[in-house]
Amino acid sequence: MNKTAIVTGAGSGIGRACALALLAEGWQVALLGRRREPLEATAALAGAQLAQAFAVPCDVGSEEQVAAAFAAVEQRFGRLDLLFNNAGLSLPPATPDEVGGADWRRVVDANLNGAFYCLAQAFRVMKSQRPMGGRIVNNGSISAYAPRPGSIAYTATKHAVSGLTRAAALDGRAFDIAVGQLDIGNVASDMTERMAAGVPQADGSVRAEPRMEMRSVVEAFMTMARLPLDSNMLFVNVMATKMPFVGRG
Repeated sequence: MNKTAIVTGAGSGIGRACALALLAEGWQVALLGRRREPLEATAALAGAQLAQAFAVPCDVGSEEQVAAAFAAVEQRFGRLDLLFNNAGLSLPPATPDEVGGADWRRVVDANLNGAFYCLAQAFRVMKSQRPMGGRIVNNGSISAYAPRPGSIAYTATKHAVSGLTRAAALDGRAFDIAVGQLDIGNVASDMTERMAAGVPQADGSVRAEPRMEMRSVVEAFMTMARLPLDSNMLFVNVMATKMPFVGRG
């Protein structure tokens, strides 16, 4: 029996790369994202595995849309073995007084509320299916440990995602639901293009930062995805070796 996964934010970047890796290993994968066109572009890249990809437009910040998306996946595939809670966004660098309420709520809806809505729906499906259980991987960030200058909304939500991971990992034990978190630092993607040109540092300077190839993130994710349910990687940190994070810079 083929295993089934849901990947949010599957239309680009980390979500697309990890979804394609799952499809290449024979998974059935529901591709969730706000716009259909990028999701269908991801599915087209699956080649021979195209029939195992299912594009489901969904704004994860909407509880109603998330519930409808998970119901559609249940109807299509019958069960859920893996959720990659990957969708998220960030704002341009700004001090707290420069972040308006609307932008704050937009980040919270995507990064925190959306992660919770998807996690809650995954619990519902995984508790009721037979055999019971499954795996949930939350996309955290280096920012779940230490902030960048001008990143209060993104940092606050990623710290909160770590709380979701810990609480859900505990709550999932009785139902064979394993919950872990992948904390990523400086992967080469559209979201980190500005790092190559230079980003603000804690000492007030602006410097370019090293980035790692996407394949390193995919390999870390797939290691988590392949584990049997009696094993869990609770927190995994994969980062560019020379990025400023450890120590004083």
